Amino acid sequence: MPSATPRGRRRGRPDVRSQILEVAREKFHREGYEAVTMRSIAAGAGVDAALISYYFGSKSGLFAAVLELTLSPADTLAGLLRGDLETLPQRLLPTLIAAYDNPRTGVPLIAAIRAAVVDPELAELLRGGIHRQLVDRLADRLGGADARTRAGTFVAQIGGLLFTRYLIAAEPLASMRPDEIVRALGPALRTTLLGPVRLPAGHRRPGP
Repeated sequence: MPSATPRGRRRGRPDVRSQILEVAREKFHREGYEAVTMRSIAAGAGVDAALISYYFGSKSGLFAAVLELTLSPADTLAGLLRGDLETLPQRLLPTLIAAYDNPRTGVPLIAAIRAAVVDPELAELLRGGIHRQLVDRLADRLGGADARTRAGTFVAQIGGLLFTRYLIAAEPLASMRPDEIVRALGPALRTTLLGPVRLPAGHRRPGP
């Protein structure tokens, strides 16, 4: 019996990527990010789900393409999470700043945030699509009873940096170099993730 969903490109419709994006955009807006599956998008576009992975890599990559972002924040974080959590802020902050400072990648990211401020439906999509995935992936990597709280607070702190530096361009963050931002914000972000640094026995913290 032939498969109900054709595999690969369909005859007479060469621009399959655009068709997938059209279906995904409609489904994300109508059903919300969490409810939509790769399989349901594939069915709507009349293609095999493997073809969506070929073009977009993942559901978060497809969502980024729908928003016309040139990178997927969730997939970028997933790559960074393969490293040591102790150094995550030192690795994440320069990567993030480089992406937002680059006009090719930064302009669409900033535009999406600005649009979400005034569009409740887009804000809901971003919460479910990007924010939720960032928190979920980070919480899974952290583990522990309070992992989601720590992950959510960490993502909120990063969001504060982005809002301050790129949306309202408030000083001093707007003009700081990436290494200065790492020195200023890295320790607090590390504490959010992993708690206060444990000092060796007998060592006293400096104080008055």
